[in-house]
Amino acid sequence: MASKCLGESDGLTFWLARPEDYDDVMAVSVGIYNGNDYLPHRYHTWMTEPGRTVIVARRAGRLVALESGLVVDEGHTLVVEGLRVCPSERGRGVAGVIQRFADGYIQRLHPSIKMKRMTRGDDPGPQKLAKFTLLARRAALVLCGEALSFELLISHLKKKLHSNPGKGNVSIPEMVPLDNIDQLRSVLLDPKMTSRVQVPGGAIIQDWQPLQPMEGNLEILQRRDLTWLVDKQEEPTFLSFSTPPYPIPFQGGSLRFNIDMFGTDQALACRALVGHFEKAWLKGDLKGTVRVIVYMNTSLWEGLCDFCEGDTGVTRHSDYWEQLYLERSIE
Repeated sequence: MASKCLGESDGLTFWLARPEDYDDVMAVSVGIYNGNDYLPHRYHTWMTEPGRTVIVARRAGRLVALESGLVVDEGHTLVVEGLRVCPSERGRGVAGVIQRFADGYIQRLHPSIKMKRMTRGDDPGPQKLAKFTLLARRAALVLCGEALSFELLISHLKKKLHSNPGKGNVSIPEMVPLDNIDQLRSVLLDPKMTSRVQVPGGAIIQDWQPLQPMEGNLEILQRRDLTWLVDKQEEPTFLSFSTPPYPIPFQGGSLRFNIDMFGTDQALACRALVGHFEKAWLKGDLKGTVRVIVYMNTSLWEGLCDFCEGDTGVTRHSDYWEQLYLERSIE
């Protein structure tokens, strides 16, 4: 598929990414995120995703960087994702050059954009943070094990639930699935939902994508094929969803299973975790080596770590770390 140069700056030329650029993009991405990179799985989907623009930078014809942006919040927000620079170009300011070009190009395509939002898994330091408003921090718990071990883990966690009832010895309610768009709309578009479940920075963060709870984002969430669980259908105080497991390069080929939680009740978080594990297991989604990342309110991390302890073959694979949710206005 033919592509034309979009512009140039600082010795780089910029182009819309094409399906046939896949191998070059993967070469740039070798070793990124310690094998947890989502892009090998999502690249081709990104080529046709509504509202998404993917730009690559070349130096002397060689692909050296990539940046992507998804327009959300009914056209008012740009969510940036996928930034990567080839090892030989790192430390030369290439990331900043492609970011500035991509921001300007996408804003010309979508003049209604007012905000740029992003999530990060590292703390960039005060100098870079000063350019953004820090909206929220979420804790991340990383678990890893072979698929067959999850059956034992689920059984182990269920026994813990039954032996440790909720506050005041009140039983913890079963999680309720949201199975259709009407149920999802009723929960997400409730004006009081964001405060009731303490949504970070007012956004539903789905697998690193912050989305405001509004009608225009429901279609984006729907096409993700998420599994939604709440503690009750009417006015829930705990909301969670899981993304279907997808392949990553980790350990020569593994699955990544992401679970996002919203709320602060420890007992409900434990119940939701078991619910997502069980649903994925029963659907046959867990195969081979599975790396689970659970994103949650920072107050839940220690309790969920303790809850998952046990001789099941599924172990914690990381110390405490945080996902940062950042924004800045686009002039």
